[in-house]
Amino acid sequence: MAWFKRKDAGIKTSTEEKKDTPDGLWYKTPKGNIIHTRELKNNSYVCPDDDYHVKIGSKEYFEILFDDNKFTELDKEMISGDPLNFVDSKPYPTRIKDTIAKTNLKDAARTGVGKLNGLDIVITCMDFKFIGGSMGSVVGEKIARAIDYSLKHKVPFLMISKSGGARMMEAGFSLMQMAKTSAKLALLDEAGIPYISLMTDPTTGGVTASFAMLGDFNIAEPGALIGFAGPRVIRETIGKDLPKGFQSAEFVLEHGFLDFIIDRRQLKNRIYTLLNLLRQ
Repeated sequence: MAWFKRKDAGIKTSTEEKKDTPDGLWYKTPKGNIIHTRELKNNSYVCPDDDYHVKIGSKEYFEILFDDNKFTELDKEMISGDPLNFVDSKPYPTRIKDTIAKTNLKDAARTGVGKLNGLDIVITCMDFKFIGGSMGSVVGEKIARAIDYSLKHKVPFLMISKSGGARMMEAGFSLMQMAKTSAKLALLDEAGIPYISLMTDPTTGGVTASFAMLGDFNIAEPGALIGFAGPRVIRETIGKDLPKGFQSAEFVLEHGFLDFIIDRRQLKNRIYTLLNLLRQ
């Protein structure tokens, strides 16, 4: 006779008493590896089983790079206008308002001033979840003002790019940011102040064609998509199949457009080393 026998058939626990696993406790990588989000955070948002770099935003990058996550945010309240009275599925001001409410971000870039392993640094980081990290006038102006701060205080500048390219709702105003940020970076170069460009997944369009590729060191995270036009557009334009791994960070490195690729877990110390080299 079995030592255990159920007296009542079926499950008697009421719906109110059931214990569900909270959403967001576990993360599953594209290769199927599962990791607890706490462990993922402690590992700089990189899965230790397959080294997959989870897509993160300015909040997480600032946590990783700034000492004790202490920094002063510049131009925190800057918000996009609507110079073209643009309307697609909804008016542009409504889209901006809805995205701000959804993401708790004012636009697709944030700038922080703080210390990295004791060194003063200015970091501007893009957020893909704000309209695909698109480069509008606010993004360009924030980058320009971050460079102005670097020039005034003679502090190194780090740009972390993550963008789908120019923001179509601002058309020419968006494209003007390419020239503006490039001109500002030329002033930084003339002053001999270090500029490091970190490209993350994805870095495309006008961002790649301007400030993202103008660093004293151009670096990237493993597996990041880096390019100007998308693979489908290029394939249809040239009428040929593209090489394996086309536009990956590894492919771009192999063809001479990157200095090196950095694992995010080593990012802070490697940037510290680069800054010390550039200061000599």
